[in-house]
Amino acid sequence: MRETPIRVPGFRFAGVACGIKGGGKLDLALMHSDVPATVAAMFTRNRVKAAPVVIAARHTRRGRAQAVLINSGNANACTGAAGARVAIAACRQTSIALGISPYDVIPCSTGKIGVLLPAVPMVRGIAAAVRALDARGLWRAAHAMRTTDAFPKVAVRRVRVGGRAVTIAGLAKGAGMIAPDLATLLVCALTDARVAAPVLRRLVREAVATSFNAITVDGDMSTNDTVVALANGAAGNTPFAVASADGRRFGAALTAVMRTLADMVVADGEGATKCVRIEVTGAATVAAARRVARSVAESQLVKTALYGGDPNWGRIVCAAGYAGVALAPERLRVAIAGIPVLRRGEPAPDAAVRRAAGAMRRVSFTVSIDLGSGRATATVTTSDLTPAYVRFNSAYST
Repeated sequence: MRETPIRVPGFRFAGVACGIKGGGKLDLALMHSDVPATVAAMFTRNRVKAAPVVIAARHTRRGRAQAVLINSGNANACTGAAGARVAIAACRQTSIALGISPYDVIPCSTGKIGVLLPAVPMVRGIAAAVRALDARGLWRAAHAMRTTDAFPKVAVRRVRVGGRAVTIAGLAKGAGMIAPDLATLLVCALTDARVAAPVLRRLVREAVATSFNAITVDGDMSTNDTVVALANGAAGNTPFAVASADGRRFGAALTAVMRTLADMVVADGEGATKCVRIEVTGAATVAAARRVARSVAESQLVKTALYGGDPNWGRIVCAAGYAGVALAPERLRVAIAGIPVLRRGEPAPDAAVRRAAGAMRRVSFTVSIDLGSGRATATVTTSDLTPAYVRFNSAYST
């Protein structure tokens, strides 16, 4: 995506280098709403949660926030009471500099686990970030969120709600430790729409279900995953219900932003060369479809086949078979990039398999699995497993 200027009315952004990463790299992002905003958030389900996740969950519970502070290069996870103190101090310093409540600051961290977030660089960085706040600074904030990301992830949609033009912008980081239940993922969605807290919570939950909770890179869930949405009401629209026309329109736009960001995360998966949609149809229930889709998407044998362009449908049906879902093998259908390779449990002719192998040279395609047991569907987007992923993660700490 070209780094064209993006403004969200009533919000200012900053991205600065505070010294956590070193080398003058941007590593501290700040997003600030001119007025208190409605907030909704979702967090990792990992039982080992980083200090900023625990604090952010506490702060967002009130349904109101005014700033999001994100540092990269250090996860501040598994750092005990000292880590919590540093995160709380960062919220307090940010609040004093902005003239807001410390409970209206949402802290987020990403980077290496088990290293205490250094307090002195954060003090310098927060002061610099507050000075640098600018309505045109969204891209700098997106760059400052990055860790192993090859590129910043930004998406924007504009929609009319209650006769008013509304902007929804999303910023995300993530490339490794990506799996459903949020995926090493930080996401901030910002809008000038006026949205009641209960409505925003439901719409965020629904958007995450088909975006960040429907992707996987390596099946690992981080200690720091956070999705936070702020709505500051600057557009002046009348509040809406979830099921209203305005609610459906806004919800569709929010979902589109999050799906775009989620696809970027998979495309930027560590070492990835391909982005593949695993589409399951014909399931008895949505839950069953999701289990099969995730089982196939996270199979290391399937992912290595995706990398090698090997149309090995046997690996696909094997992963479907151990997903814990009742199925009849004689009803299974599998297609790769629209080319059937298995029909009603019977292999397709060799010519079809060769065509599928050719289609797998593309950087993106769909693997379709029809269970023949019902009408429910689900999709999980995954990446291939490559030697580059192994090389990178085998030396991550050194």
